[in-house]
Amino acid sequence: MLRRNAFRLPRHPASVGLARRRVRDHLADWGHGPRDPALQDAVLLVSELATNVVRHGPSPRFGSGEHPQPEREFEVAVTALADGSCLIEVSDESQQEPRLRAVGEWEEAGRGLHLVENLAAAWGVWSRGRHGKTVWALIIANLGP
Repeated sequence: MLRRNAFRLPRHPASVGLARRRVRDHLADWGHGPRDPALQDAVLLVSELATNVVRHGPSPRFGSGEHPQPEREFEVAVTALADGSCLIEVSDESQQEPRLRAVGEWEEAGRGLHLVENLAAAWGVWSRGRHGKTVWALIIANLGP
């Protein structure tokens, strides 16, 4: 059985924390406890993916009156799977795909996708054509002892 929850948020730094809370709440409602590694990984991954959208998404456009257009939104979806695994999806209007890059030891940014790479069983990018992209990550439930 699939249990999916999707929601839209403004592309603003405060939305990252809200995305974490909404994903945590959804997974908790479907039986993931606070110490569940799948829940913890899902919350961390949605935080990283939402942060990428906020930091690297398209800049607000200025009209002829020199006023920025309203902030753009992005969408977060979390799907709880029957086996306890979950799928995280973060969609935005940018067509620029995120890429892993080498990060220096003292750099403070650039490690988000490395976390995704190490925590997710699989991850990737789905093109939405002229509507942007969806970055997804699959977290497999740890059913072992």
